Amino acid sequence: MPRKLTPDFWLFGVAIVLLSAGVVMVYSASAIVAADRFHDPYFFLKKQIFWALLGAACMWMAIRVDYRRLEGLTLPLLIFAAVLLVLVLVPPFGQAINGTRRWIRLGPVSFQPAELAKLALVVYLAAFLAKKGEEVSDFKRGLVPPLAVAGLLAMLVLAQPDLGNCLTLITLTFTLLFLAGGHARHLGYILLAALPPLMVAIWVAPYRLRRILAFIDPWSDARGSGFQIIQSWLAFGNGGIFGQGIGASRQKLFYLPESHTDFIFAIIGEELGLVGALGIVALFVVLIWRGLRIGLRAPDPFGGYLALGITALIATQTLVNLGVVTGLLPTKGLPLPFISFGGSALLMTMVSMGVLLNISQQAHV
Repeated sequence: MPRKLTPDFWLFGVAIVLLSAGVVMVYSASAIVAADRFHDPYFFLKKQIFWALLGAACMWMAIRVDYRRLEGLTLPLLIFAAVLLVLVLVPPFGQAINGTRRWIRLGPVSFQPAELAKLALVVYLAAFLAKKGEEVSDFKRGLVPPLAVAGLLAMLVLAQPDLGNCLTLITLTFTLLFLAGGHARHLGYILLAALPPLMVAIWVAPYRLRRILAFIDPWSDARGSGFQIIQSWLAFGNGGIFGQGIGASRQKLFYLPESHTDFIFAIIGEELGLVGALGIVALFVVLIWRGLRIGLRAPDPFGGYLALGITALIATQTLVNLGVVTGLLPTKGLPLPFISFGGSALLMTMVSMGVLLNISQQAHV
């Protein structure tokens, strides 16, 4: 008799727990700000619940549809993502917020094309690497095509401007190429060649340079560029071992900017303490462990690279967000997967998890 297909229990459970924790913490971190700005303490909570339910439905659909169908949709998905990245730069389509054009307005909601681009790039890389096999070690045939595609998407994202997601696309590409057998020497040379353009991108944007200087010494401008990270540290310090309790954060009272988005982990540290913060980190560790396990035991190369790519994408964003919030990395606008407020990021994360869970049904885990 054929084996009954069931998704990985650990991975499914972790995804649901993180999603639920995110909804709770978004409400806790945003209620005061929402009441002040929109006269509705449930403003951000209602949006997050909507996206969480939509994401859960999409995850369930992705679990039910064989992941191998994505291989045939690689080119259309990649083109669609690139077109959206171009359209977001055009004023009638792109929505300008705080000097950036990262969102496309779709009726009452906004969508960030960079989130779709990350998943589209994972699918493309998985299909390309599965097809090339050992040829990935060849510089011209194995490295140039995927780096060209990733470079094009990264430049479109950087034009928004969004350096955080731009670097995420590049990091994801190099990670998968290395795992697939790309020569470390070739990848190292390419990274060295990319450093000057990166330095120029930081130098020509004064706010990026200020973030670097604030990372080196936030106390030199405690009321300016260093304000956010200092307030984040105060949140962690105020949380102690067991925290102040859910809803009892002080830093969310207009002290810590972006407390319900990029810096929500600081509120977790303040309200749930070191124990709660480590609990969230442990959940991500389990997720990454199961994702790598699924990728290494997938029944075919496409499924293996797809699982590894999704896992690497979530791991990269998690590590960068935690590094920024704790002051180990310069400030970048990357949300914490499952937890931070943000519709398109949460939706694409849930879709990615559905694909990963679908692969787990076929893998011997």
